[in-house]
Amino acid sequence: MELLHIPLDKLYPSPLNMRHGKAEPDVSDLLPSVRARGILIPLLVRPDGERYEVIAGKRRYFAARTVEEEAGEIEPPPCGVLAPGDDAAAIEASMIENMARLDPDEMSQHEAMVRLIRAGRSVAQIAATFGLTEAMVKRRLALGNLLPRLRDLTRRQEVDAETIRHLTMASKGKQREWLALYDDPKQWAPTGIQAKRWILGGQAIPVSAALFPLDEYPGRVVSDLFREERYFADPEAFWPLQNAAVAAKRNALLAAGWAGVEVLEAGKHFAEWEHERVPKAKGGKVFVTVSHQGEVELHEGWLTRKEARKLRPKEDKDKPEPAARPEVSRALRRYLDLHRHAAVRAALLGHPRTALRLLLAHVIAPSGHWQVEWEAQEAPNEAVAKSLAGSVSEAAFDAERCMLLDRLGRCRRTV
Repeated sequence: MELLHIPLDKLYPSPLNMRHGKAEPDVSDLLPSVRARGILIPLLVRPDGERYEVIAGKRRYFAARTVEEEAGEIEPPPCGVLAPGDDAAAIEASMIENMARLDPDEMSQHEAMVRLIRAGRSVAQIAATFGLTEAMVKRRLALGNLLPRLRDLTRRQEVDAETIRHLTMASKGKQREWLALYDDPKQWAPTGIQAKRWILGGQAIPVSAALFPLDEYPGRVVSDLFREERYFADPEAFWPLQNAAVAAKRNALLAAGWAGVEVLEAGKHFAEWEHERVPKAKGGKVFVTVSHQGEVELHEGWLTRKEARKLRPKEDKDKPEPAARPEVSRALRRYLDLHRHAAVRAALLGHPRTALRLLLAHVIAPSGHWQVEWEAQEAPNEAVAKSLAGSVSEAAFDAERCMLLDRLGRCRRTV
């Protein structure tokens, strides 16, 4: 690459620049430096007859023009001169330079990548050039599915990025419906995840959830390139096929020797704590759950607790259920309660209004659990008493209590 100092009157912004077509950029942040020291970082340009087109460095170019208009002259900026001819290489240079500085908006990246595709670059080549994954390039290209009005709203950042990404899955007709809602002050245009549900008919059913062959589905499938997932766009066409597949799965499980197969209502969870493990050989059943997103899960080898108890031998039925063992001993529970009480009342010292509200709540409410008396905080043994006496919370509370009682001459320290 040849490096030259080229006068501004021989430069002009290239249409291949990824920011081409927008209004003159805001260069207020560059002007102090350009006024003081001129252009330090070379522009990337390409010969075009007797002039040069600015491939990268559009903001520096406009900052230099502004300073030239203010001062009447400016030193010709340094320029790296690219070889003429290869439009794809010029677009890549513009993108690399811009993406290394200010991250351009997604719409600018989309437009530049589309120009690269038209210039003969493949998705894989674009991804390799900019250090992106092919999925990321496809996501930017997916913005081309948007209507021109939606692209303009995206560029002006009047619609959030998540909503726009979901709208790339919508048909052109569905996008027009969304814009009609957006323009009507009396209507609500769904945004974010609600936009996705609205596009997919209220349910986001992934293709991966289907138990039936996809060629049996008569509706439309939409792709979400931003999540690398495909969805059924017609839930009413999906559910009859999915339910038939679940019924066939149920019959196959019964034929395999399970005592029963119970298909739970759609959206209902399988509560393991209400069931016991029972193998197929001893009469176990299969419980089938189906989520609102169409996902099917099999829970094999279970019975309800009542059903499992009926299968036990008679002598086991007559045995009482073993008593649940407490998690902590009585002494340890008292130890924890005393320290908890000390910590809470010490914390309330700094929040007297909260303490008063707690007292009033107990007084006003129809409860017999409140009373005013001295809290002795009796420990179950000497070790617990010693631990409590040495706690920070107890010391803080005792100091505050004595400060108040000193005024009455009645302080009796406990710590």
